[in-house]
Amino acid sequence: MKCICLIICLISFSRAFCQTSTLTETAKSNSENPTTKPTESGKRSIFEKKNELKVGGIHLLLGRFNATYEYLSSNEFTYGSSILIGQGNDIESFSITPFVRFYFQETKQYGAHGFFVEGFAKYLKGNSGGFISVEKSFSATALGLSIGKKWVNTKGFVVETLFGAGRVLFGTTDRPDAVLRGDLFIGYRF
Repeated sequence: MKCICLIICLISFSRAFCQTSTLTETAKSNSENPTTKPTESGKRSIFEKKNELKVGGIHLLLGRFNATYEYLSSNEFTYGSSILIGQGNDIESFSITPFVRFYFQETKQYGAHGFFVEGFAKYLKGNSGGFISVEKSFSATALGLSIGKKWVNTKGFVVETLFGAGRVLFGTTDRPDAVLRGDLFIGYRF
């Protein structure tokens, strides 16, 4: 099962590196978007960068690894995937979370920033039980909604806060009824 999850994750992450653009497409997008400014050094401007990679800071403090890739399809719409790897005795020791986001900002200054609403699906594995009962492992699939806010500077650094909840639809008998999603992410747009 981990092999299938790894393959799905690799396919979603590889989507970012398969993008190509021609010089005419870039010139056309620059003429259509008056806020796009060419740089003197030949580097791509923040307006042309379509990929983001972020790491969850709160999960790192708790001893877990939470990484997110996001592809900016337009100024208002993005999609991506998150992966969480925890310790074996965590309630959520492993999860893959594909998502789509809709941004609601007043200005289109940097594109795909500001307040957003996210719909997500989550496959997770973990351990249920507490101090008294015996821990049992479970796997589950959930759907949910999140809200958050993203800040992007002109160099491409990203700070994002996110909180959401979802309902578990399928899974083993010891699964939880609901899942939470949230973190303080720090990353880079490239």
